[in-house]
Amino acid sequence: MPVLQDKAVLVTGAGAGIGRATALAMAAEGAMIAAADIDLAAAERTTGQAAGNSRRAIAIEADSGDVASIEAMVARAVAELGRLDVIVNNAGVTRYAYIMDLTEADWDRIHRVNAKGVFFCLQRAARQMIKQFETDETGGRIINIASISGRGYAGASNAAYAASKGAVISLTKMAAQQLGRYNINVNAVCPGVTRTELGARNAITRAAERGITVEQLLAEQEAGIPIRRANTPDDIAAMAVFLASPGARNITGQSYNVDGGLVPS
Repeated sequence: MPVLQDKAVLVTGAGAGIGRATALAMAAEGAMIAAADIDLAAAERTTGQAAGNSRRAIAIEADSGDVASIEAMVARAVAELGRLDVIVNNAGVTRYAYIMDLTEADWDRIHRVNAKGVFFCLQRAARQMIKQFETDETGGRIINIASISGRGYAGASNAAYAASKGAVISLTKMAAQQLGRYNINVNAVCPGVTRTELGARNAITRAAERGITVEQLLAEQEAGIPIRRANTPDDIAAMAVFLASPGARNITGQSYNVDGGLVPS
């Protein structure tokens, strides 16, 4: 039997990149999927693919930086899927910038989604999981997508982004301590260099700034990874599936690097 058979899974930022790969990987393991994204058409493309591997897949338009939208997103997922067993807090934003060029608007935009959004998604999901624990003691799994940028990776897109991901790592530890009594496991995944649409846009800016080609930049990045290979979104999705699976039932409060050995944990 697939390891996530009939589990209700909500993935934010599911329209592309890591979120899309995670939703599809969860569906392939038998989960019912709620794919949430600010771009509804992108979320619908994900659910269109996930539906072939899942008993149910729905798309939800949601702004993960807005508390009212988060409330509506979780309520819709529960109404459609009947419960919430797993949430993957993946939605995030950034841009490539030198520390002295960051503005207040940059800080607010990045932290609105990457830190505030993750917290309120976690809190709202936990409220539902606590209700389920009181009924049948199942609890749930919360998986936050952080970054090695939050561990001090020098190649972070910018300092505000690094700070937001450091906040996610700290939040993961605190939430695990306080929610464990409800059989809720809280963990984070810290991707390293990952080939996504967002990463590709940042690579164009970085390469132009240095006067080199994007191909040269990508080759330099991979040369610095001990395993000599950047992540694909599927690498991150595989860790998320494990953390949602029965095999991870006694793992909580942890933040796992998936980075080819680039940054010490």
